[in-house]
Amino acid sequence: MPLQSVNDFVVRFANVNGSGSASANELFARAVLRMGVPVAPRNIFPSNIQGLPTWYEVRISQAGYLGARGGTDLMVAMNPQTWDKDVAGIEPGGYLLYDSTKPMPKSKFRDDITVIGVPLTAICNREYTDPRQRQLFKNIIYLGALSALLDMDIAEIEKLIAEQYKGKEKLFDANKHALHLGRDWVMMNMEHPIGLRLQRANAVGDRIFIEGNSAAALGAVYGGATVCAWYPITPSSSLAEAFTRHCNRLRVDTAGKQNKFAIVQAEDELASIGIVIGASWNGARAFTATSGPGISLMQEFLGLAYFAEIPAVVFDVQRAGPSTGMPTRTQQTDIISCAYASHGDTKHVLLFPEDPAETFDFGAIAFDLADRLQTPVFVMMDLDIGMNHRLCRPLNWDDSRKYDRGKVMTAAALEAGKDFGRYLDVDGDGIPYRTYPGTHSTKGSFFTRGTSRDRYARYTEEGPAYADNMQRLLRKFETAKDLVPRPIQANADKPTKYGVIYFGSTSPAMDEAIQMLEASGQYLDRLRVRAFPFHSSVTSFIAEHDFIFVVEQNRDAQLRSLIVNECGIDPVRLVPILHYDGTPITARFIARAIGEHLDALKITPLRKVVS
Repeated sequence: MPLQSVNDFVVRFANVNGSGSASANELFARAVLRMGVPVAPRNIFPSNIQGLPTWYEVRISQAGYLGARGGTDLMVAMNPQTWDKDVAGIEPGGYLLYDSTKPMPKSKFRDDITVIGVPLTAICNREYTDPRQRQLFKNIIYLGALSALLDMDIAEIEKLIAEQYKGKEKLFDANKHALHLGRDWVMMNMEHPIGLRLQRANAVGDRIFIEGNSAAALGAVYGGATVCAWYPITPSSSLAEAFTRHCNRLRVDTAGKQNKFAIVQAEDELASIGIVIGASWNGARAFTATSGPGISLMQEFLGLAYFAEIPAVVFDVQRAGPSTGMPTRTQQTDIISCAYASHGDTKHVLLFPEDPAETFDFGAIAFDLADRLQTPVFVMMDLDIGMNHRLCRPLNWDDSRKYDRGKVMTAAALEAGKDFGRYLDVDGDGIPYRTYPGTHSTKGSFFTRGTSRDRYARYTEEGPAYADNMQRLLRKFETAKDLVPRPIQANADKPTKYGVIYFGSTSPAMDEAIQMLEASGQYLDRLRVRAFPFHSSVTSFIAEHDFIFVVEQNRDAQLRSLIVNECGIDPVRLVPILHYDGTPITARFIARAIGEHLDALKITPLRKVVS
């Protein structure tokens, strides 16, 4: 039976990279959104410039599920190279839309799906003579065909095209014509709509549609960042580019026509973090944006910032590794390398946002934390958050909010005779006072070095002084536990002895998976970790349950390892649920994996033998 569903299905576009399909596919997603129906698009693209396969998946869910679900209900197959794989991924009863200009053997189809052939190439060849026009308008033609097949509001697509080509009437007219070529062909030649349909709804509310990298960059602006030093690397480059756009709009002194920011593209990642550390030492709020390979190159300077206690913010948009790995695939693989970055004993602050709204929040908070703690702070994003548009709550900012610059010794305090030791802990929280360069003409100066020193920044290799300093750094890390964003806990509707811990971009799929598990009678309390060091509630949550599932997108269970190491937990009680093929984790994967473990944990008691 063909699938029947309104406002709840998955459409997947299979294209060739460089064919100009991205614009048409995004128009489709935005048009659905304009109809008041939530969407969650994901762009799956190769790391080369042109020629390899690319996919664009649109999750349509009036219920508001924004995680990847798994499976495809309607496949728009425009790439012969991936045909077999694409057809195999269609759900039983699903639909296949393809270019029927050339006949396809019956063996290329499946008996349990509905095949929809539209002669896209023939229509293009009839209408256009230029090869590039034929390719580009073919994408718009299949968008028009979809509008009829799914009963979409064609006016919404036309409005989006008008916005895209505002002031360029010829381009608008040409695209509108191509749109109706596809729509009119379906309406004249096929039964429509199909079993998958779109209806106007009011399920979007006041949520916004934004990429995580853009939101993070805006958070950096609002967080007071004035310096960005970076080296291009997928998938973080668009964060630095977005920061440039935001600064050009928000950080320009129009009266004096002066830019109030500095953006430096360095020669490599090591240089970029060096620039950040130098700017931060001088009192600026500075950051870099990078990914796993960049983190690897930054290790030595990260150790310097930790040991010399200089603020720095690093946005790590994680991808699949090791080495070059899969640059355009998503994973959560830098947890350990960032938590303990550099040689020697180090522990760094990590923030784990779940969506663009939290990347904005954490992007701003990171600068307060870095200044307050005088240490590097990592905002641990990933490609799924950074490079995809996501529906999220509006970005909020309190204009009365003051930046937390931490413990800064002023010239007045120095003049009054305050005892200043750059690495002197006077409050018992492990955080010393610092001075900005030039604070006082004769007092408050100190050497910043990566070598051992005493509490007054005097060079020494005496063991007790070194141990004292390292112990104070550990005390500061303990202080951070109450400063970072706390975990969010949600209990199941029924008492349960099982729980689940997860973080970051896994969140939307987890929300749906929990409902799937509850529908089958399996209940879990859940805890979303939002930062490292772990708040005491993480240990408490684990203690309250017999077994905890730890869901993450890497091979080596890095978050689980961090919990075991930092919280002293018996690893047997933490069950890893791992997904690491580079695609976003799905609700179906989580529900199936946890469900199988829960079934295995069930113990049927022996019946009492009656003598």
